[in-house]
Amino acid sequence: MFSALFILGVGAFLLLRSGDTGGRTARITLDGELYEEIDLDAVALPYDIRIETELGYNIVHVEHGAISVSEADCPDQICVHQGKISGSLIPIACLPHRLIIEVLEAEP
Repeated sequence: MFSALFILGVGAFLLLRSGDTGGRTARITLDGELYEEIDLDAVALPYDIRIETELGYNIVHVEHGAISVSEADCPDQICVHQGKISGSLIPIACLPHRLIIEVLEAEP
């Protein structure tokens, strides 16, 4: 009984600790070069950024705590179908346009 309560307590602690975002910054890179950094926790109103190169275009949707690609003219549309991200686990990648969007979380 005690060990089950202990495991539940530790699990709850880790879950609550992982929910502490601290601060999230979206980093957008094009062809390996920094395009823009955005403090996602400071975004008050959602907005879009149109990123256009000779390879094509992407429309990046920015909102409080999350970022996504809402539209692109690439053939596979993987970046659009990925949806919004709010953490650092999986970045958004549009390989045909050489666009990478990743979310960096502040160290606790």
